Amino acid sequence: MSIRLRLTLWYTAILSVTLMLFGIGLYWLLHYNYYSFIEDELQQQGENVYSRIQPRMTPTLGGGISFDFALQGRDNIGSAGKFYQITNFENGIIRPSTNLSEANLTLPVPELTDAKRQKLVNDKYLFEKTRVENLAFLIYNKPIIVVKNGQQELAGVFQAAVLIDTSENLFSLVQRILAFTALVAVLLAASFGWFLARKALKPIEQVIVAANSISKGSDLENRINYNGPNDEIGRLTNTINDMLERLQKVYFDLEESYRRQRRFVSDASHELRTPLTTIRGNVDLLEKMWRKTASIGTEQDRQQLELSLEAMQDIAGEAERMTRLVNDLLSLARADAGFQMSKTNIELLPLVEEVNRRAYLFPREVEWRQGDLSALQGVYVYGNRDYIQQLIYIFLENAFKYTEQGFVKLDAILMEKQIGIRIEDTGIGMDIEEVPLIFERFYRADVSRGKTSGTGLGLSIAKWIIDEHQGSIEVTTCEGEGSTFIIWLPVSEVSDNVLPAAFPTSLESSIIE
Repeated sequence: MSIRLRLTLWYTAILSVTLMLFGIGLYWLLHYNYYSFIEDELQQQGENVYSRIQPRMTPTLGGGISFDFALQGRDNIGSAGKFYQITNFENGIIRPSTNLSEANLTLPVPELTDAKRQKLVNDKYLFEKTRVENLAFLIYNKPIIVVKNGQQELAGVFQAAVLIDTSENLFSLVQRILAFTALVAVLLAASFGWFLARKALKPIEQVIVAANSISKGSDLENRINYNGPNDEIGRLTNTINDMLERLQKVYFDLEESYRRQRRFVSDASHELRTPLTTIRGNVDLLEKMWRKTASIGTEQDRQQLELSLEAMQDIAGEAERMTRLVNDLLSLARADAGFQMSKTNIELLPLVEEVNRRAYLFPREVEWRQGDLSALQGVYVYGNRDYIQQLIYIFLENAFKYTEQGFVKLDAILMEKQIGIRIEDTGIGMDIEEVPLIFERFYRADVSRGKTSGTGLGLSIAKWIIDEHQGSIEVTTCEGEGSTFIIWLPVSEVSDNVLPAAFPTSLESSIIE
């Protein structure tokens, strides 16, 4: 939910509650004051009429006394729209006022429950609103109490009434007016509030758009243009611009540092290749010369030459290792510098078969198995032939290097629009948590560190080659049992109808995009 919508909802809710409380309070105040005035007036006039009621005692056949009530003087309350009625509870006689009789109306006698009877006796009056023939009346009830046998008894009730149908309609109209006015006010406030919130927050939208354009672009020199007042939004804009300026400076410093580092690694790797090649060539030449000399010298000379040959072989081995390291560093330096390899459509089967033939020449101590490569038949990928070969060589060399017994196997599988080149071994394996780390530069598993030769750069180069081909690598491994690497490459073309092979399942696997 946006800030603009939340602001609009908040002050709309506050305004609604305020108007509701105001309307209820205003309606209650008008209603209370108006009917208080009506009740006071009705009670005052009703008391005047009540004072003229004369009870008449009549002996009964059983020796008791019955009461009847008559009104002395005028037969009305004294103003238009007001009525009275006297009800005798003993004989059930009802004596209405003349205007009430002419209107053919009878006021309803209050239901005398114990609570209402007690209220009539104690409070001497009771106000009620009721409807008679669909007309609204306010009725003032006053008890008529007589003394029988020395005790007060409720003998009847005097009722004074006023027609309030017009007043009820008026208050009903007031209710509708207040509700409609409040609803219109809330809608207008919400509409104008939405507009004003949008106008007030428009500079923030500009800040967001400008910040997004800066974050998506490569030009950090862009700044947010703001010409408004120096309010909260203005201070926020200035803060963001200051932050961008500092980020630009840090970014340029880091970029310059990385550029110098990449240039140094590239230049150093390139310059080291020539002396290393010279060292290896001279070592090979000296080794050949000394072997000829050893065949014609004395026994002591031959022993010294054998020692010298061992030293030369060590020098040649270290020179070869340094050459591989320099070549790997040069490849990574090119990758960091944004090197773009040339790509064409390549048929995979001849490429992998050539790698398979050369794999027999790799230094190894385990069995080499050639798996099923039929999935590669007629499959083309868009990439660089040399780098794909280097990619497969890296995984094969690692498989032979970390496998002391068992076998290393190469085969292929096809899954929808992805071709997988699978290298499986029965080597040392690794913990599943180490899988994301093996592609970092110079990382080597602790169990193999110092036991096998290597620089820890091969898989980093492999990951770069996979990324350049929009591929992924799936790793299935179990410590002490072996590992399986599947190189997934997108298929660019299939010349023959090839059905996808079943996708292999594994218990512990990780796919690195």
